[in-house]
Amino acid sequence: MPDGKRISIRPIDSNDVELERRFITELSPESRRFRFLDTMTQPSESLLRQLTTVDAARDAALGALDAQSGRLVGVARFSADATGRAELAIVISDDWQHRGLGSLLAHRIIELAQARGIRELYSMDSEDNHVMRRFAHKLGFTRHIDPDDATQVIYSLNLQRTT
Repeated sequence: MPDGKRISIRPIDSNDVELERRFITELSPESRRFRFLDTMTQPSESLLRQLTTVDAARDAALGALDAQSGRLVGVARFSADATGRAELAIVISDDWQHRGLGSLLAHRIIELAQARGIRELYSMDSEDNHVMRRFAHKLGFTRHIDPDDATQVIYSLNLQRTT
């Protein structure tokens, strides 16, 4: 990382339930709300299974681990549908935010989506998540108010653009 911290990035799998549990519970209440659009304090077993059971045909999940502690400090994932669109989620531990890890994971997951033929990534986020607004803009996502819920926005990135 630019600040000298070392990380490793690898796919998340079903053996990572405890890493994922600790990661989620250590997020600040605001970070959990922004990631899950929910105010939960503890992830359910069902949610943990869902987050760590990756269907390689349609999903991808990358975890960033602190090389020193082995702690999960960031996750980027997508889940594709049959139309070639994929919902994207990225979350970074509060103590690792604003260090470039989100951008690094975003670029990796975007490259993976492109390699898999995903035509569009989208993310549904709280309208008051100003950090996500700046981050999505920096990555080239467009922003639209969710027509079904004015408290949410939908960010989308066309991966088939010609440059």
